[in-house]
Amino acid sequence: MNTPEKGYGVVYRPKKKLSEKKRKTVFKRLCDIVGPENFSDKEIDKIIYSRDFWPIALRWMLERKVPALPDCVVWPENTKQISDILKLANEESIPVVPFGEASGVLGGMIPVKGGILVDLKRMNKILKINDKDLTVTAQPGLNLMELERLLNKEGYTMGHSPQSIYCSSLGGNLATRAAGQFSTKYGKIDDMLISLEAVLPQGEVIRSKTVPKSSTGPRIDKMMLGSEGTLGIITEATLKIWPYPEKKELLSYAFEGMESGLECIRKILRRGIFPAVIRLYDEKETAFRFYQTGKAKDKCLLVLVLQGDKELVELETKVSQDVCRKHEGIECGEGPVIHWFETRFNVKEASDFAPREIIFDTIEVSVTWDKSIELYNSMISAMENVNGVIVAFAHASHFYPQGVCFYFIFGGTPVKGAEPNEFYTSVWDAAMRSCLDAGGSISHHHGIGLMRARWLGEELGQSFEILKKIKKSLDPKNIMNPGKMGL
Repeated sequence: MNTPEKGYGVVYRPKKKLSEKKRKTVFKRLCDIVGPENFSDKEIDKIIYSRDFWPIALRWMLERKVPALPDCVVWPENTKQISDILKLANEESIPVVPFGEASGVLGGMIPVKGGILVDLKRMNKILKINDKDLTVTAQPGLNLMELERLLNKEGYTMGHSPQSIYCSSLGGNLATRAAGQFSTKYGKIDDMLISLEAVLPQGEVIRSKTVPKSSTGPRIDKMMLGSEGTLGIITEATLKIWPYPEKKELLSYAFEGMESGLECIRKILRRGIFPAVIRLYDEKETAFRFYQTGKAKDKCLLVLVLQGDKELVELETKVSQDVCRKHEGIECGEGPVIHWFETRFNVKEASDFAPREIIFDTIEVSVTWDKSIELYNSMISAMENVNGVIVAFAHASHFYPQGVCFYFIFGGTPVKGAEPNEFYTSVWDAAMRSCLDAGGSISHHHGIGLMRARWLGEELGQSFEILKKIKKSLDPKNIMNPGKMGL
């Protein structure tokens, strides 16, 4: 195949490359730490580890470009090896990029400064299931679907089922504060976390106590959540689990508009009812995904899944049905929900559209109920007003008594003479500006990475300056995933 030196362009180039002498010394020491079988500086491996699922990076690959190349890849097998790798990286001032399964969509693991890419796939075991405490302890490289299957086999569920469940790792989900499709009942990954072990940038190992709650000062371990590899590497986690659900009910209703559908959901949650799945699709996305549901034509479709203890599910179903009927929802039966279950992991749009010169992406944000319709309308309008946008639609898919997460999807083609990257960035600019102006948060569960980095300062305000001070204190040489999150 053609290597970057023989036909490929590199989008991000490190300001300085390792000298040949330093490369040999560092590579030998890395082999001593992880073993030669767990080390590679082969060009093919560096190309494979050059990107995540960021849609613009996929386009670069089609244009025979790679986003950036690490200097080498290592596959550690335990916490001590990771600690030793970080100590070496600090000594030599070499960047380190943690790697889960590269399902991120914002460029968070692209090695923009080169360095050592640390793939955690060899740390992929369930260490303990505690039935009495309802907890599971596992390593960060464990695939999420494998984790859920192993739990199901023993009669449990973690209730964490993101769209990337087949191609993401536990550690990656923790590092981005991910959310799953059953989040309204079970919570997000950060709600499930009880304790963790992590290696900080200079090689120190921290471990929090596995207790349901404590009042012992600020939780240093919680800083790892959402840190996207900039503050250390998670090496073990203990999380909540639940008995496998005894009963499941599937409901769907059509509403005249997003406002009435959202108000219905808000009233369900105010009753203390928390369906496992709640998804409300606007008219355009309903037509796109549920065109076979005649009763939902030109309407917004609501999908509900209630599961758990049999008696509780029966009560939750009755209350949900009563509230939906009171808000003039039109019953559409189980069919749309079954269709959703059959297609919920279908993410082929990005790979289908890119070769057809269509720029496509998703943007998820969160907002309180009182600002929800304003934010939805303003973000749709902002994206539609960018020249070249063909379609912009949304669904709401994660809910709280206090607010909602909207998941926007846009697609379009650059106008004649415009660069694809410029068009892509202009849509994101319009969406983020609109979100901030409407009082929303610029990310609900995908994180920051490269794409959202320039808005993080405005999002966090003075807290961003504190975050930079924490980063400098923990990582004075800035070796951990440099260039991400605006750090």
